[in-house]
Amino acid sequence: MLTEDAPRLENTYASELEGLYAAIQPEGFPDPALLLLNEPLAGELGLDPTWLQSHGPAVLSGSKTLPGSQPIAQTYAGHQFGSFNPQLGDGRAFLMGEVVTPDGRRFDLQLKGSGVTPYSRRGDGRAALDSAVREYIVSEAMHALRVPTTRSLAVVTTGEAVMRQRMSPGAVLTRVASSHLRIGTLEYFAARQETENVQRLVQYALRRHYPAQSEAQNPAKALLDEVAKVQAQLVSQWMALGFVHGVMNTDNVTLSGETIDYGPCAFMEAYDPQTVFSQVDRGGRYAFGNQPGIGSWNLARMAEALIDLLDDSTEAAVELAQESLQLYRETFAAAYLAKMRSKLGLTGQHEAHGELIQDLLDVMKQEGADYTQTFRKLSRSLLDDSSKPGEALQPWVQRWKSHLSTADAAQTARAMDAVNPVYIPRNHRVEEALDAALQGDMGPTSTLMEVLGRPFEDQPGRQRFAEPAGADFGPYSTHCNT
Repeated sequence: MLTEDAPRLENTYASELEGLYAAIQPEGFPDPALLLLNEPLAGELGLDPTWLQSHGPAVLSGSKTLPGSQPIAQTYAGHQFGSFNPQLGDGRAFLMGEVVTPDGRRFDLQLKGSGVTPYSRRGDGRAALDSAVREYIVSEAMHALRVPTTRSLAVVTTGEAVMRQRMSPGAVLTRVASSHLRIGTLEYFAARQETENVQRLVQYALRRHYPAQSEAQNPAKALLDEVAKVQAQLVSQWMALGFVHGVMNTDNVTLSGETIDYGPCAFMEAYDPQTVFSQVDRGGRYAFGNQPGIGSWNLARMAEALIDLLDDSTEAAVELAQESLQLYRETFAAAYLAKMRSKLGLTGQHEAHGELIQDLLDVMKQEGADYTQTFRKLSRSLLDDSSKPGEALQPWVQRWKSHLSTADAAQTARAMDAVNPVYIPRNHRVEEALDAALQGDMGPTSTLMEVLGRPFEDQPGRQRFAEPAGADFGPYSTHCNT
């Protein structure tokens, strides 16, 4: 039995969208143990970390449910690598309910790896420890980098073994999200011509994420426009940081504009727009440089799912959809240019800035320059003439400095350092932490999380976390781990 002070969950998705999910209880595990607990996040959610330390193993493994919880598996479809799969759904995840924070914000509490659901498609419904810890590390790093993202509250080991690329202890990750509504959620019901259910989802999404648009004259168009804007902003942030999502299928595109699914993702080191990490992306569909275009492609699939709601006239509906796609393209272009200007300390709207930025990227690609380090080296070069980002960049550096304002160089350097991280989840450091975790040593994970929690600050004695992998690390390949 849980204590009387157990937190209580709400369930607007389950109560307002009946019939759009499968109600099912997690199987639970006989010997769960709490491995990681994100105490700052618990506090933000209004959850007592001390209570979670005591009851977390049972509650966060699915062995016991909180008061008010109505566990469900969400159903959705998705375009995977360009091909439509009409039924996907939560194959190893249970939405336990919603937490309402002290300031009134609502978040989903989802358990990943908690057992088989009707959508498991012959899968075992389990998650491996390294997969859970990886998402914990990278999602929290993204949060510290100020990127909209799902977050990780806890990792609980299950006492079972799971076989993926290697034998691993089983684990359950507690994921926190503004919601788990996806483009694929709309696609599932649109493909079945269940227009009324698509309409219900549209209205629910507007109430939950865009309440100012909840009374819009054309709800479908309002939602499409809002998603266009937040996804354009999100992808621009990925591009500015060198983040490669790796699997931009429509079932991994949230209506809230949060990054979701950290399976095959990774951060680029040597700049190359063709960078791919996912083992299954053999054609490079989701390469780093393709992400803006894929974002537009995914939004077009959302427009198709909403086409019957946009207008009774197909011709008029297509025109409205095209407006939203253009909104995405314009928003992305403006957001990306603004972020790159900030990274380079450029002010104003000089038309030459776009060419200057592209020329920098071209030289970085030619030289194989580290994407993250280059921008910090540029800011240091403003303060120290002996600090140079590389001989090949020197002609470009002179052009760049001619575009900087006459403001104090130290002020410009500080502004650049405020948006250019020193530390990202370097792939070799993440792998070191995961290898140690599999051996029962969580020390490297704790240290890495401390470093990544302050990504824009130089941390004495931790320079190794800012360095790219050595040549002996070899090509890096990631997996979905399902």
